[in-house]
Amino acid sequence: MLSALRPQVILSALKIGGVAAVLMIPSTVLRAEDKPMERTITVSAAGTAEAEPDRARITSGVSTEAETARDALTKNSETMSKIIGELKAKGIDAKDIQTASFNVEPVMDYSKDGQPPKVRGYRVSNQVIVLVRKLDQLGDVLDNVVSAGANQIQGLAFEVSKEDTLKDDARKEAVANALRRAKLLAAAAGTEVGDVLQISEETTSSGPVMYAPRLAKAAASSVPIETGTSTLEARVTVTWALK
Repeated sequence: MLSALRPQVILSALKIGGVAAVLMIPSTVLRAEDKPMERTITVSAAGTAEAEPDRARITSGVSTEAETARDALTKNSETMSKIIGELKAKGIDAKDIQTASFNVEPVMDYSKDGQPPKVRGYRVSNQVIVLVRKLDQLGDVLDNVVSAGANQIQGLAFEVSKEDTLKDDARKEAVANALRRAKLLAAAAGTEVGDVLQISEETTSSGPVMYAPRLAKAAASSVPIETGTSTLEARVTVTWALK
């Protein structure tokens, strides 16, 4: 609805035959009233789906110390080269082996009270992330890595390679849960749910399933690994109009 028309006067200068004339032109300004607030309901909900992991990532590495940085680096490089060689011998493709971190740092001696610390050597650390695409090889890969000289294993993450597709069932469940709650709340308030106005999905990952094996000398049999089941979660936020 429009408010009442309010007259205004606009001054306009014209030149007619060299004489300036001022015309008074009445005009109107239309002002729209504020629209009434739209009645909506917004609900966030989650849905889940179960999936079996079909691959894993190992974060492993070597830490070596020596009196000089050069000696520490040489020892570290020799061991890491052996580890990578063992991985490739197990059928791990080079593209599935990626250096994650490399550090060289002094090792300080703080044993003498009241005396400034002294450098007693150097430590070199080198870590790689290994993607194991065949889970039936995982135990043997862990054994071989440790046997080859790895003295750091930060953990193991199980993954579902087709996670995004498998999460579709979780997305459907999340929307259904949101609609159910929206109808419940609307009915309690004496109204009904109308058309969907907006849908958004949270993109945060539920994270991989972590497993941290203990370091030990390689045994006759491979490390026992249980992959378990991963829970894939989807979260949505939906806004409906209220009738």
